[in-house]
Amino acid sequence: MSLPSLEQKRFNLGKYTVIAQPIPHSAHMLRYTIFLGRKRIGSLASMPSEADCLYLEKPPVVPPLKTFYVTSRPGRPKKGTVKPQPQAEKPAGPGFSAHELPDLNLPARSEER
Repeated sequence: MSLPSLEQKRFNLGKYTVIAQPIPHSAHMLRYTIFLGRKRIGSLASMPSEADCLYLEKPPVVPPLKTFYVTSRPGRPKKGTVKPQPQAEKPAGPGFSAHELPDLNLPARSEER
């Protein structure tokens, strides 16, 4: 019993040329190689769309990775450090602080809810 072999196909997709070739040792899978002019820009195992070809031609910019340091724990003090001393109170500027509120006579709260 012999397996049917697929033949190479060539077609255009917008400004891209796509060549579909059978994948070796596969009965029905195709490898789609994409060319822009005479330059090969990539290949896919599934039928490409024009957006896939554009993605292969001009991939998006990827920001650089931020290094993760296991020894650095931002926001937490390092082992063996002394707790910071509380700051001396500064003289209040214009206005008043929450501790210097004028006396307010509020009516007693009734328990009728």
